[in-house]
Amino acid sequence: MKYRKLGRTGFDVSEIAHGLWGVSGWSGSEDGQSLEAMQLAVNFGVNFFDTAWAYGDGKSDALLGKIMGRNKNKRLYAASKIPPMNLKWPASPTDKYSDVFPAKHVFEYAEKIRTKLGVDSIDLLQFHVWEDVWTGEPEFRKTVEKLKSDGLIKFFGLSLNRWQPENGIIAIRTGLVDAVQVIYNIFDQAPEDKLFPVCRELNIGVIARVPLDEGSLGGKMKADMKFPEGDWRAKYFGPENLAATLPRVEKLKELVPPGMTLPEMALRFIVSNPDVSTTIVGMRKPDHVRNNIATSDAGALPADLLSALKSHRWDREPTRWSD
Repeated sequence: MKYRKLGRTGFDVSEIAHGLWGVSGWSGSEDGQSLEAMQLAVNFGVNFFDTAWAYGDGKSDALLGKIMGRNKNKRLYAASKIPPMNLKWPASPTDKYSDVFPAKHVFEYAEKIRTKLGVDSIDLLQFHVWEDVWTGEPEFRKTVEKLKSDGLIKFFGLSLNRWQPENGIIAIRTGLVDAVQVIYNIFDQAPEDKLFPVCRELNIGVIARVPLDEGSLGGKMKADMKFPEGDWRAKYFGPENLAATLPRVEKLKELVPPGMTLPEMALRFIVSNPDVSTTIVGMRKPDHVRNNIATSDAGALPADLLSALKSHRWDREPTRWSD
């Protein structure tokens, strides 16, 4: 496992991070197996874990707390997220900051998360949605500064809305934001345009999420695939998106070099970008861990393959099935 600085936090974090959304109740998740996978990840050198209160109303925070408690001799980093009070994903410019992240709500959930994790101070606490028009709200600055001065958190970050990588740059320039989490993968390359240069300039940590496009870049989806009712992917990969996605995945398969898999190529595409501090991968099962951890050891992709993958950029706009 290789490590990179998470921007100005100074944290040395594993290139491959463990994303815990899938352990919070997705179909096929089981707590015992999830904990086994998380421990295996720790054994292989993963030290950065991404969670959120919204992942099972604190369930994934609690599972991470168990793992951290079992590994007190190792420095594990916990990054969690405050849910929007109005429970709207993504945020909209028409939403009022006071309806989404009022101070009382933020501090209530920061304390809940801290308790579930079993820590004195949360390494990185993020707002789970963001809208840059809120940046000038005085309460935003007061809240972030108090979270830090009270010792509830060490650093603060934003999880940017799906396919809106530039909707956070104004907030970053306030000096309040230490890290951003953004969708970045072979299809979704837009963060390279404006967000990454700003993060590079200001030494902001970059957490890449959705590296496999919610699973399509795993290469196993079929046109007749159905997810169980209640599984978020049933909405995301409904007929409209699945029909548009599968042909693009098939074209990518033609570029996979011998001895490499599509998911490995997808992960190494992200690892190849030095602007990315760490990449969140969902790993609900031990086999997921073994396969994904090897990506860090393999390193960057060859320059000619990276160049070919650039042409597979797919700029998308948020829609009813993508929220």
